[in-house]
Amino acid sequence: MRQKLVAGNWKMQGSREMAETLAGGITAGIGEAPPCAVAVCPPYPYLDEVGKLLAASPVELGAQNLAVEDEGAYTGEVAGGMLADFGCHFVIVGHSERRALYGEDDAMVAAKFLAAQRHGLVPILCLGETLEERESGVTENVVGRQLEAVIAAAGVSALGRAVIAYEPVWAIGTGRTASPDQAQEVHAFTRSLIANKDAKIADSVQVLYGGSVKPANAAEIFSMPDVDGGLIGGASLEAESFLAICAACG
Repeated sequence: MRQKLVAGNWKMQGSREMAETLAGGITAGIGEAPPCAVAVCPPYPYLDEVGKLLAASPVELGAQNLAVEDEGAYTGEVAGGMLADFGCHFVIVGHSERRALYGEDDAMVAAKFLAAQRHGLVPILCLGETLEERESGVTENVVGRQLEAVIAAAGVSALGRAVIAYEPVWAIGTGRTASPDQAQEVHAFTRSLIANKDAKIADSVQVLYGGSVKPANAAEIFSMPDVDGGLIGGASLEAESFLAICAACG
């Protein structure tokens, strides 16, 4: 059985004080044996302090992005090796905000996926469609294209060292949430695409749901057979709500 994972994406939110308070609240409340694997992905400047606060807990540290390149004259970029130096275990790649606001196409996302794995990081690969694409009935085409780009670059076996997150763009920060059945449908489709190439990888890879998950809806969403936890945005910015979502995995 796949272990569930709940990962908090703090985005570009908060302050040093907030990061310390939030990390402290999560580590105090998570206990030594949480009901699922847990990770948090704070902004770059807070990785060191948050990492130190997490060190004695089962909560893993993640980053929100990384550069394609490993080093060089790329002012403002952060390499995967630097994230590994800070103790990061996970890194988010292909988040819809990176795709939409910074023009990251499928090829760049695939290159970042490869860069993450070169440095021993576990990429959380985000896939998802816009509202226009969903209403046009091309959700599977979009998700399939995004996934196939990574498989073509890295090989299907690389998904055995990765996490996938389905995040319908129309449900991120909008208060709208895919129904459990809608989430399950896309998660099952995603797993079927992988199964066509490697059934063992398809069965073991964690596929998270990301899109306005809250304590009130987490248990129902996580109960779907192909939903293996969540990539949590706004609700991860309060320790109490994040812990409640983690508890919903039990």
